[in-house]
Amino acid sequence: MLAITNAKIFPVDAPVIEKGSILIDAGKIVRLGPDIEIPEGAEVIDAGGRSIYPGFIDAHCHVGMMESAIGFEGDDVNEMTDPVTPHMRAIDGFNPLDETVAEAMRAGVTTVAIGPGSANPIGGTFMAIKTCGHRVDDMVVKDPLAMKIAFGENPKRVYNAKSKTPMTRMGTAAIIREALGKAVRYMEQIDRAGDDPSKLPAYDAKMEALLPVVRKQIPLKAHAHRADDIFTAIRIADEFGLDITLDHCTEGHLIAEDLAKIGARAIIGPSFGHKSKFELKHKTFETPGILARAGVKVAIMTDSPVTPLSTLPLMAGMAVQSGMDKDEALKAITLNAAEILGLQDRVGSLTPGKDADLVIYEGDPMEITGKSWMVIIDGNIVYRR
Repeated sequence: MLAITNAKIFPVDAPVIEKGSILIDAGKIVRLGPDIEIPEGAEVIDAGGRSIYPGFIDAHCHVGMMESAIGFEGDDVNEMTDPVTPHMRAIDGFNPLDETVAEAMRAGVTTVAIGPGSANPIGGTFMAIKTCGHRVDDMVVKDPLAMKIAFGENPKRVYNAKSKTPMTRMGTAAIIREALGKAVRYMEQIDRAGDDPSKLPAYDAKMEALLPVVRKQIPLKAHAHRADDIFTAIRIADEFGLDITLDHCTEGHLIAEDLAKIGARAIIGPSFGHKSKFELKHKTFETPGILARAGVKVAIMTDSPVTPLSTLPLMAGMAVQSGMDKDEALKAITLNAAEILGLQDRVGSLTPGKDADLVIYEGDPMEITGKSWMVIIDGNIVYRR
């Protein structure tokens, strides 16, 4: 058993504990509070008045799939040979030994959603992993987590260069609809076949990959920056009765009330850096705060390597500087991110029964002077400064 004492604890789902302790056993949080009896024989860590937060969560990135300082040989984000590649799996393109994974872990980013990029209208499946380990199979929290789909400039640009569909936003939407329609028919054929294998449809790897989507077991994860693309993503999800998250959602602040009315979930970012293309002209750190105040559940992402994954808490701090409530910004990289990803039973808050993923900080993680002092994942000390 591990006991961390003398700490200011930010559970996220409960009031701050000014001077408290946390008990950890078998990789789970057992108890936390101001007056906890420490069991005899427990390993005790004195936090020295430092702050404890849940491990931070990035709900959308490509870390380890576009490896650091390599170039093409380490770029496994986009299979740009076919606009429909739902059978691509992030687990097969992720290198856990890329240095950026360990950098993120040392900064207190303990859970991340990783997946294909936005070159294809349908790109493949995301997974959620912990940021400690050398074999991805042992790091997985959930796989598949979501199916990546993409709207806007990226698919247009990639396939315009190949002189094939989709060269327009109409083409992108049509391709996604066609694939989902085929997947529904494939599912219906399987269901009608029952226990008779002779009636099963011919095996189709793409349709098999889309089955968890049309069976509503995993959501669509929609890359959409511009307001019209966001509405197209929502329209298609509604047509098929599917769950969806709105990733990037760069112009979300322009349509905040519309998104709030439908209970949309938005993963905002990367808000830092140059407006590198036309559809980013309204990019601003004000977006997450505006959406949160409207009632939209918001997470903040780095889109690593676009922004280094280790800077995730600083991105939340930039949102605070631009008007977001600080408690909401903390939720955007902890509990909200977990809930949007469907992982709230395991991570996102310091709650008894959840995974013992936490970071002990000197100073404020949302400020440049803040420094992680210790990181614990699944109850194990994985970093100590």
